[in-house]
Amino acid sequence: MKKTILASVAALGMIAFSNGAQAHDSTGCGLGSMAWRGQSGLVPQVLAVTTNGFFGTQTFGISTGTSGCDPNGRITGGTQRMFLTFLENNMEQFAFDASRGEGETLYTIAGILDVPAEKVALVAKTHFNDIFSSEDVEVVAVATELLQLLSIQVA
Repeated sequence: MKKTILASVAALGMIAFSNGAQAHDSTGCGLGSMAWRGQSGLVPQVLAVTTNGFFGTQTFGISTGTSGCDPNGRITGGTQRMFLTFLENNMEQFAFDASRGEGETLYTIAGILDVPAEKVALVAKTHFNDIFSSEDVEVVAVATELLQLLSIQVA
């Protein structure tokens, strides 16, 4: 019994002081996510998920729009990161679709940003030279220009 407790304490200590990959917003919403909000690392994430699962607060929060859950049922958090990652991985195809004013990347961006696809397509085609100001334009510059042209801010 003492060996089990000692091994558990040692394992938790290694987890707490390890410098592993840390994901943001990986626990969703619910009581656990609210209780450990602002903390990072494996242990707070595991505690948040465990609390959410044990008490069922995530399901309750999603159903009622409480505990930090979105009442409209949308998955929130990380929109800016998702938008930038998508653009970075699809820059060439986005440029092609933007030049035509149609295509899957425009529809996907519209979905990520929660903007009508027609608006994204029109802005991308009409302002193509503003969005792609040079041949080697950086993804952040493209994202910033597109967001300004769409007159939206993302978190």
